[in-house]
Amino acid sequence: MVISFTGAQSTGKSSLLEECKKDGRFNGYTFQHEVTRWVKKKYNLTINEDGDELTQLAILAKHLDNYLIYRGKDVVMDRCILDGLVYTTYLYAGPNQVIGDEVYNYTEFLFKKLIDKIDIIFYTEPEVPLVDDGERSVDVEFRDGIVKLFEEAIKHFKIPVVRLSGNMKERMTTIYKTLDNYGK
Repeated sequence: MVISFTGAQSTGKSSLLEECKKDGRFNGYTFQHEVTRWVKKKYNLTINEDGDELTQLAILAKHLDNYLIYRGKDVVMDRCILDGLVYTTYLYAGPNQVIGDEVYNYTEFLFKKLIDKIDIIFYTEPEVPLVDDGERSVDVEFRDGIVKLFEEAIKHFKIPVVRLSGNMKERMTTIYKTLDNYGK
């Protein structure tokens, strides 16, 4: 089973992944941490609103790599191809417009190929305050723009996300109920 957390920066995805790692229901699962920070460290690329075409192509390549590595396995991922689509869309149509048509079209192509490969997508509602960890953006306008694009993509592509809101305990309760519905 492929499970992913998705959502804007600083909405609790990594914290939920860490909580799942401690939980016995996830024995046998592999945990794939966020791709964006990995890309930043590995290739020394700028991320968030400072990203560019190379950043997005590297992130998309990592999403494809994750699919190929984990297909047929049980995995919990911190971010998925929906994140790749949303952040690329922001850089394509947002205030800076640093992404060209070729990269955007490839992003949408890859998104359509991979989105149905994810069994459960947990969307973390943006209720958590922005926290500066030295890497994630704390720009409120950027986050608001990303949240808006997530909502538009979920609606436009009819993505059956499970919305997580409230505190950690409430979010984990929703995760457990969802897993119960899947027989896990």
